[in-house]
Amino acid sequence: VLRGTSAAVHTLHFSCGGPEPDIPLLFSGSENGFIHVWNLKTHRVDTALDGHGRKSVYCVETMGGKDRLLSQGRDQRICLWDLAEGRTSVTDSVFTEHVGFCRCSLLKVAQGRWLMAVAARSLEEVQILELPSKTSVCTLKPEVGAKLGMPMCLKLWQLSCGSQPVLLAGYEDGSVVLWNVSMGKALSQLICHQEPVMSLDFDSEKAKGISGSSEKVLSIWSLNEQQNLQVYKTHELVNAGISDITIRPDKKILATAGWDHRIRIFGWKKLKPLAVLDYHTATVHCVSFSDHSSPQERLLAAGSKDQRISVWSIYAQT
Repeated sequence: VLRGTSAAVHTLHFSCGGPEPDIPLLFSGSENGFIHVWNLKTHRVDTALDGHGRKSVYCVETMGGKDRLLSQGRDQRICLWDLAEGRTSVTDSVFTEHVGFCRCSLLKVAQGRWLMAVAARSLEEVQILELPSKTSVCTLKPEVGAKLGMPMCLKLWQLSCGSQPVLLAGYEDGSVVLWNVSMGKALSQLICHQEPVMSLDFDSEKAKGISGSSEKVLSIWSLNEQQNLQVYKTHELVNAGISDITIRPDKKILATAGWDHRIRIFGWKKLKPLAVLDYHTATVHCVSFSDHSSPQERLLAAGSKDQRISVWSIYAQT
């Protein structure tokens, strides 16, 4: 258990894939505006980064190695950090003017080039930017009268390295929309929930995704050859409210972060319930799997409103 953030933990991101003697790290973003860099060998904070004016940090991602970091906060800013050689400096930032909690999504499109999807100033829009140049690629606007509400969660992906980038976006009205980024148009829309979509993840190999909301249902949906979204199945939960969902990189299991203080583990193939991890004393805000290169070292981390981060070794292949 990692203690010492002195605030609710809203986002987690591992960086453990480097060669020895690289130290495996876990980045956490807290409600008090700090990003903590945890050393997973000593279980202590190596560095605390302060760049969001004490406003909640709700997204942290690395950009090709642990020295380049992106963070997003309630100060309506996305910051790019340079952490090489012990630096702790913000090298660039993007002012998003977005007031919600929607985490941005990153996709590496070439060496040193990234696409970033971010909820825009206008309530229903999503903006796609290229980094590090910050040039706007397009703005994704729902059709007039679509009434989707605000984007709540975003996931950029592409089938293979050269293929067209696509965006999955979950909205306030409970629908998930698939966007073609280069054409700036919606390919398919599916109502998955009665309530706002709080989180989603997608497995591009199986063309299957999963989403959760404030209700008691997980929705599993698939994408057919014609790029149409279809409901694949739903799974009834014991308690309502899912803050975060993540599929492990090997696509074997997934984890959900619950408002009922619990982390639930499911098999991804059939959504079979495998485990309930009962440690936290308040809402679990985020779950994240590590990117260790060897399977037996794999970890799962969860961050909670109780100001603690629990780190688990679970179903690591022997």
